[in-house]
Amino acid sequence: MRQVKRKFRLKPSIVRKCKVLGIILVIILGVYLFYSSQINSLTKLGYSKEASKNILFQFKKEYVLSIGKNKTLNAAFESNDYKEKYLDQYTKIDYQNQKHLIKNINTLIAKGYSNDTISMILAHGSDNDVTQFAKRDKINYLEEFLSVPYAKLSNYDRYVDYSNATGEDDETTVLAVNLDMDKENYKDAIVVKEFSTDMLVNKHRSLNKNFQPDDLVSIDTEYAADDTQKGSRIAVNAFIQMYKAAKKEGYDLVINSSYRSYEEQQEICDTYRDLYGENYVKNYVAMPGFSEHQTGLSFDIGSRNSNVFKDSEEYDWVLENAHKFGFIQRFPSKYEAITGFRSEPWHYRYVGKKIATYIYEHDITLEEYYALFLDTE
Repeated sequence: MRQVKRKFRLKPSIVRKCKVLGIILVIILGVYLFYSSQINSLTKLGYSKEASKNILFQFKKEYVLSIGKNKTLNAAFESNDYKEKYLDQYTKIDYQNQKHLIKNINTLIAKGYSNDTISMILAHGSDNDVTQFAKRDKINYLEEFLSVPYAKLSNYDRYVDYSNATGEDDETTVLAVNLDMDKENYKDAIVVKEFSTDMLVNKHRSLNKNFQPDDLVSIDTEYAADDTQKGSRIAVNAFIQMYKAAKKEGYDLVINSSYRSYEEQQEICDTYRDLYGENYVKNYVAMPGFSEHQTGLSFDIGSRNSNVFKDSEEYDWVLENAHKFGFIQRFPSKYEAITGFRSEPWHYRYVGKKIATYIYEHDITLEEYYALFLDTE
């Protein structure tokens, strides 16, 4: 007798439940695909996934699409400090990569600053600088100093004090204060720890007692007045190239003084103090740790054909050609107020061809170049 096979059938109630579950899954999948497409449309525009999610949840997609890519708006939607009432203003304020950007923007808006002024404030300070500034009462006419490209928000009060005391214009004030020229010479100096060809050493920026250039070498007597001279290898090699170029044109250069240690600079100060007194040293001789000679990048250049370098043909040649080899005349007479040192026609400093050429072509000092392009402190 054959056994009859029975077909397996689900109960109607189970079938209904499966259909409902299937519909739910389809709906979920549809919602997910729609959501994903919405997120993708925003991320392709340049918004982060986090910002894109918040944009969707706050029903601001169409608004954002009308604005387009905007870094400040992206930061706003990423931030817990986002305020819808400031939405339009976020789009008009320049973005800065700062931790408390949106919180500080909110505070500055509430204090009555314009969008352009807020952008200016953000651009001239670190996150901490802006955070501290935002705590202050509103200040009018900030652009008097912050319109200067290299102005620092943290120096604002010093700018005001210096300008009131000296009557100098905005740009001169910003330059002077950024270079600490509003402070007493040799007081509260910044310590320069790392050797580099663009390092700045003056009466407000010092070297440690044990500082020595990384590549200190002896200078052959073909190029130096005696066998005790030393310098940074890169500066020495550049001088040799300059020496040979001058020689081909009939000029004879020589290095009379080069690297000096902290102790050697102290001896020079003591000698001049004994000869001419404390005021002479204070006004005309760099204190130990504040001399460029300790960098190994500065040379006192002379002429083997004249006892007075400034009166020699070599001087004129070096003045016109030194930048081609990476050297600048460090202390020109017309810029004594900026460099802090009296004119030294013989004192040349290696900074590299790029910087030397810029300084030569724009007729500025190393201090000014530093303030414009190198100051990150």
